[in-house]
Amino acid sequence: MQLITGTTKLLGVIGSPVEHSLSPVMHNAAICALQQRWANASLGVDYVYLALPVNAADLSVAIAGFKAIGLVGFSVTIPHKQAIVPLLSEVSAVAKDVGAVNTVWRTDEGWSGTNTDVEGFIAPLQAYNRDWSQTTVVILGHGGAARAVVVGCTQLGCTDIHVVGRNKQKLSAFEQSWVDSSLPVTLDIHLWEQLPELLSQADLIVNTTPVGMYPHVEESPVDAVAMQAIKENAIAYDLIYTPNPTQFLQQAKQQGAIAIDGLEMLVQQGVAAFKIWIGQTPPVDIMRQSLQQHLGLST
Repeated sequence: MQLITGTTKLLGVIGSPVEHSLSPVMHNAAICALQQRWANASLGVDYVYLALPVNAADLSVAIAGFKAIGLVGFSVTIPHKQAIVPLLSEVSAVAKDVGAVNTVWRTDEGWSGTNTDVEGFIAPLQAYNRDWSQTTVVILGHGGAARAVVVGCTQLGCTDIHVVGRNKQKLSAFEQSWVDSSLPVTLDIHLWEQLPELLSQADLIVNTTPVGMYPHVEESPVDAVAMQAIKENAIAYDLIYTPNPTQFLQQAKQQGAIAIDGLEMLVQQGVAAFKIWIGQTPPVDIMRQSLQQHLGLST
């Protein structure tokens, strides 16, 4: 059982709503495991991680309050990832590229922020021995998650990146938003009608849309006919982690594609944040297993 005392330091996740967050599950599992490993909470792992509901109108007040109570750091989820940026003293280059912050920590100068979603997205892809500079990427969707994927693909060395959406205006705005970026990003944007042709060329297909997320488990962002165009051994990556696997990934696997679900991205972005806050590498397997058990997935 996790030891909490009067000296226990506070971590958390802010959002609205935030009650559904799985971050407390995996972070507290990691903290508890480190406490048990060393049998002494004084060895730098005397922390607890809480879900902290914060409404949009209360964000600035909450940040001031966090400083007053000595909160060490926190994760940021919807709807605060963009709104929190002007409240921070320092923002990392990767967070500026994404245009959003998901991890914040306290410094002598104030609050610093970064975006570990990029590192979380890349982590499972790095297990595959591929020439990413020769990889054709197709990204489904053009929201905040898609921005993290674009940055991640650029860090991998991908240069042939295609973004697909249903709204021409939003697609154009997404494309335009990268013009002044420091990243060497060249995007091709496409309306959804062009998807079947793109899928036949894609080596990596990433779903950043919410289509197929629980409770709409029978839905997929790509219809069954278009899915037949996916190449064998292409990587299909869904940022959704419930259900697991999604309909999109099930269909892709039937075509011989390699499937990656969003659970590993969730774990790996959490690992990166844990290192920032606590200065130790957490037990990654325990973080992953805690989520699998919580979600009722086989381990």
